[in-house]
Amino acid sequence: MGIGVRVGIVLLPQDRWATQRDKWRQAEEWGFDHAWTYDHLAWRTLADEPWFATVPLLAAAAEATSRIGLGTFVASPNFRHPVPFAKDVMGLDDVSGGRFLLGVGAGGEGFDASVTGTAVTRGERTRRFEEFVGVLDTLLTHPVTEHAGEFYTAHDARMVPGTIARPRTPFVVAAAGPRTMTLAARYGQGWVTYGASYATEDLEDDPARAQERWWAALAEQAAAFDEIERAHRPGAVPVRRYLSLDGAPVYSLTSSDLAIEGVERAAALGFTDVIVHWPRDEGIYAGTQKSLEAFAAHVLS
Repeated sequence: MGIGVRVGIVLLPQDRWATQRDKWRQAEEWGFDHAWTYDHLAWRTLADEPWFATVPLLAAAAEATSRIGLGTFVASPNFRHPVPFAKDVMGLDDVSGGRFLLGVGAGGEGFDASVTGTAVTRGERTRRFEEFVGVLDTLLTHPVTEHAGEFYTAHDARMVPGTIARPRTPFVVAAAGPRTMTLAARYGQGWVTYGASYATEDLEDDPARAQERWWAALAEQAAAFDEIERAHRPGAVPVRRYLSLDGAPVYSLTSSDLAIEGVERAAALGFTDVIVHWPRDEGIYAGTQKSLEAFAAHVLS
């Protein structure tokens, strides 16, 4: 398209690897810059459907591909402890030859939040996320780590030989509010957003209007991150800005034209990277392979 935006795609971890393998390879062959999968134990309306583990899936995807970036969209402290997870990150970095991208977020209130029996309040969730990211950063940049915090302890935690990516695996931090945006500016090589939330009734009443309101709120969010980045990263390399187009009320690949328009509008707001979801046959992210192929042919050519 000639607009300088990198484009990524999310593949939900629902298919057995014998089926998934071809999709990850196809994403690379089409020219997507990065490919992602969710890091959940179960998710929303798909909780009773097949759902596979994130780390082995990404390890297999790393072996099946050679160029494309691979990432979590996004990992959270809901069921992760930074010490064993840092080992997983180092392993994925190694298997992928430094292509792994660590997408991280605070974690929601869905299935993952209480499955291990450790539910937290919203305020605790933000503090836990701040500590989680800080400890991961220390673990991945030091051979030995000692840490005693509100939520995590790391005693003589060893991370040898470290990551191929230097100084560590890039962090892509999901953030919508000032505190988490500050975390993205401090630790992130990327900031990712799904845009502002919207009311379901707005979508049912007038999808086009709901879509435009989402874009308007996204512009305000991007401007807010501008200010936070200037305050916390003066003179530093700018953070890459990732947008999930499917945070919008209308699924991006409802048609290839809508997805193409989304990439163009994201670029105009200063986003460097845009991410879509591989279409499913029904339910959430329902779309057609034809729309995906047309989008890839237009945007990635």
